[in-house]
Amino acid sequence: MQLLPAPVRRFAAWCVVILLASGVVYVAIRLCVEFRTAVTPALLALLGTALLRPLHRRLVKAHVQRSLAAGLTCVAVVAVVGGAVYIVVSALIGTGDQIVASLRNAARDIADHFGAAGTSLDDLASNARELLGKFGGTAASGVVTGISVVGEMLAMAVLALLLVFFFLRDSDRAVGTVRALAPRTGADMAEAMARRAFGAVEGFMRGTTLIALIDAVCITVGLLVLRVPGAVGLGALVFVGAYIPYLGAFISGAVAVLVALADRGFAIALWALGVVLAVQVLEGHVLQPMIQSRTVQMHPAIVLLALTAGASVAGILGMLLAVPLTAAAFGIVHELQGRYAGSKSPSGAPPRPASGSVDS
Repeated sequence: MQLLPAPVRRFAAWCVVILLASGVVYVAIRLCVEFRTAVTPALLALLGTALLRPLHRRLVKAHVQRSLAAGLTCVAVVAVVGGAVYIVVSALIGTGDQIVASLRNAARDIADHFGAAGTSLDDLASNARELLGKFGGTAASGVVTGISVVGEMLAMAVLALLLVFFFLRDSDRAVGTVRALAPRTGADMAEAMARRAFGAVEGFMRGTTLIALIDAVCITVGLLVLRVPGAVGLGALVFVGAYIPYLGAFISGAVAVLVALADRGFAIALWALGVVLAVQVLEGHVLQPMIQSRTVQMHPAIVLLALTAGASVAGILGMLLAVPLTAAAFGIVHELQGRYAGSKSPSGAPPRPASGSVDS
């Protein structure tokens, strides 16, 4: 005898499923946090593989041996990234003082206009010096901690590069590995989900990189025309910030406008704001639909929630990884929806083949 009506039983069943899924996700996240020194390079290597696989595939098609092609790809990445870092660091070193001074002047102007009586940046600076004097004894330990963090980051970067090499070299075995790990009855489903997830990440990485480059070039040219100090460094900040959707563009654009306001005045700041807004409109209405039309499209609210969750779990690194991982999850969900709808179709036609770009 059923004591509860059918709607209540269905609701209870869904609650159990949601609680179990939430528990599994929570345990997985905690394990990733505990083993972050191994998980972070693996995730970064997957993103790098998704971005670099077209170059590796072209080399293989040109009859270059797979290991040599993977090695050449990694060398090219090190050369490009190293050159870009050198250019960006040189630009920031050369114009960093100007940017900081401009931001300080902008903050002083804002404080003078909106600040409370008796409050000034000099008072804040003196208070900051007092605090530094009180806690000066912990400076040595902070330096040691910073050195250890830098060493850990370098080690993870080297490990990620090595993993990229192995992922590229053995990408032809990816499908066989996925099918071997999956149950025999679910091998086709596992392969389809893997293809869709990797395809979403690959499209996101390539599209975001191209859009970030276009945004950085356009904003840099606009700031150079307006003779804003530190234009190259601000353009580099725009390029890096583009990998954090919405938030990165807002922060980098705000910094550029503040620098223009402090150094060139209100009129130039308005022109700089117009350049930033024009680039954002170009990105949202032209670049995003054209370049990332084949990737999984997500609502801005979902992107912001993913960024918030990633920041709470792993800080800035979590924000960088949140969106591509969410795109992969949406790819899997869309694949399951397509197959489920296909299996429920009255015509009885077989589900459509899996889409994606994993080497077979």
